[in-house]
Amino acid sequence: MAASSRSEASEADRRFMAAAIRMSRRNLGLTATNPSVGTLIVRDGVIVGRGVTALGGRPHAEPQALAEAGELARGATAYVTLEPCAHHGRTPPCANTLVTAGVARVVGAASDPDPRVSGKGYAILRAAGIEVVERVLAEEAVDVMAGYLTRSMSRRPEVTLKIAVSADGMIGRTGEGQIGITGPQSRAQVHVMRAESDAILVGIGTALADDPELTCRLPGLEARSPMRIVLDRSLRLPVASKLARTAREVPVLVATCNDAGDPERRDALAAAGVSFMAAETYDGRLALPELLEDLGSQGVSTLMVEGGAKTARQFIDEDLVDRIALFSGDVTIGEGGIASPITRDTIPEGFRLVRTARYGNDDYLEYVRVR
Repeated sequence: MAASSRSEASEADRRFMAAAIRMSRRNLGLTATNPSVGTLIVRDGVIVGRGVTALGGRPHAEPQALAEAGELARGATAYVTLEPCAHHGRTPPCANTLVTAGVARVVGAASDPDPRVSGKGYAILRAAGIEVVERVLAEEAVDVMAGYLTRSMSRRPEVTLKIAVSADGMIGRTGEGQIGITGPQSRAQVHVMRAESDAILVGIGTALADDPELTCRLPGLEARSPMRIVLDRSLRLPVASKLARTAREVPVLVATCNDAGDPERRDALAAAGVSFMAAETYDGRLALPELLEDLGSQGVSTLMVEGGAKTARQFIDEDLVDRIALFSGDVTIGEGGIASPITRDTIPEGFRLVRTARYGNDDYLEYVRVR
């Protein structure tokens, strides 16, 4: 059967694919090293099977949706947010599972850059006589799976820089720790972003000044707190910090030099459950590109950088930011304020605005890098 074109997608196809994409967000941050994929099985306009990549990455979405559909899958349409896998592991490829289930049609969104899959999943389906329609709402699916796609192609996580900026362009005040710049609605949204991330990163300056927890504290989502990472070249993280005290509940990784710090402090942090990653240095600072590659090799696909100003500036200067999440509050910091490395008027070149929102009295703008 000849390849189907994007023009063959119907309005119903786009509607069901949008639903599959929404469902795929359910397990964001919980499926490493695999992406969180959504699958719907639709028969006669009715959803008869649903699946999303399981915690830890297995099983994939397709076999779960087919299992729920049972015999109703035969002759039905499958909506998949990512091209079905084509490589054998302990279980058959999802493309073969769709063939065996007898689906008549597969509508796909994003293509998989993994060379074991790219184009091969769709080829298996077409060889079995299944109609395939590709790239339906592909851009929307890519936006959700950007972390997995970035790690697959660049061998590092997608980096989201989250910044809350006051009305006068500040992110805080020197020597005063955390200052409330945005309201409760914005803070809740940040916790949602944490729940969907693999890891959160701050510099040691922020860890010392603010003593943050960096956990997700929304009711019902506490168990979705991601790994917390501290850039700490000289190993200054206090054993009494909130991060160290909670390291056994939510992982903490300190990126530092092999021989840095007091050995007793290192031993005490390790005893508290803190892990360490040996990092290279360049020009007196931790080498971020190499650190990101190491994190990518450990399955980290999405990394949210939360502070502070120096850390944010280093990521920007080294061209390592893929997404900017900018919250703008109506609070004025005034004298002694710490200038934000980014405001809505100083977005670096090469980024485009993809999303805006209003959370209480705060504005939210989201930008992604144009590759």
